[in-house]
Amino acid sequence: MVRSIISMLCVAVLLVVGAIFESRFINNQFDDFHDVLEVLYEKIDDKDATQDDVYAVQENWLNKKKNLHAFIPHTEIKEVDLWLAETVTLVRDKEWTDAISKVEVLIELSEQIPKTFRLAFENIL
Repeated sequence: MVRSIISMLCVAVLLVVGAIFESRFINNQFDDFHDVLEVLYEKIDDKDATQDDVYAVQENWLNKKKNLHAFIPHTEIKEVDLWLAETVTLVRDKEWTDAISKVEVLIELSEQIPKTFRLAFENIL
């Protein structure tokens, strides 16, 4: 009986530690990505951005998503991929208004996706 209780407590502690690690890791990845998107936003807003700037953001995302595949659903990763791909084309064609709206959506995604993995009451139920 005592072993069962100790085993259950150990599992509970492991789950809590794992959840904290997951939440922190995801937040850190998206915080970094958010900062990169802010720089891109400013460049597009100044009509200064080039296709290479967007490719640099895309490369940053590709490096992050290698690890994020283990933690977040592939549909959310694919959504970011698609918005970034559209942004590349819009910046190349110098369609600044559309490009900035795509980056605004990416910035919003970089803020909202980590919220679904927070240790919060609304995510437990």
